Amino acid sequence: MRKALENMLVMQNRMNLRVHEDWQAQDFEWYRAIWTECAELIEHYGYKWWKKQEADMEQVRLEVIDIWHFGLSALFGNGKSIETIAGEIEAELANFHASDLGVREATEALALHALDTRGFSPLRFWQLMQASGLDFDALYAAYVGKNVLNFFRQDHGYKSGTYTKIWGGREDNEHLAELVLTLDKNADDFSEQVYDALKRRYQDIVPQVES
Repeated sequence: MRKALENMLVMQNRMNLRVHEDWQAQDFEWYRAIWTECAELIEHYGYKWWKKQEADMEQVRLEVIDIWHFGLSALFGNGKSIETIAGEIEAELANFHASDLGVREATEALALHALDTRGFSPLRFWQLMQASGLDFDALYAAYVGKNVLNFFRQDHGYKSGTYTKIWGGREDNEHLAELVLTLDKNADDFSEQVYDALKRRYQDIVPQVES
């Protein structure tokens, strides 16, 4: 777990550097993004007792991954190294005990903590992760995939508007999910494999785009 945590922290720092070269000094309000994502998750899960609703668990799990992006970012600060942050996450999760919280209750617990502390609780996130049907391996694969896709989009004209998000009638997220299943998630170069696989498929389907 430690190596995977460090890999994700390295990737999150790299992505945040795309937003601002000195992002840690900006005091971005990551906690606000966390509780807002929690609200979006509840919308996908459903809470309206006065009408029939079906939980969209695929979208719920995507929101969980988005929360993890913001949560990792919130853990940086005070000059802590990535190794130190990974160790602190691992130590906190060593005290984790599975609870009977449902998705709504686990989401509310995480959001409440974010609002109360303006921070992020890996322990409460773990409760939400498990309630939504994710384990650590699935979290890692989904996080790396989404992070790499974000870089891929930026590298292929997302900001300028020249990037094609629909490939052959399917969104890039769908292609990503399919490609990740064919790769070795335990490989040291897993993220590079994901990027290369996306690049090959993109060029095959959208050949007029030069990378």
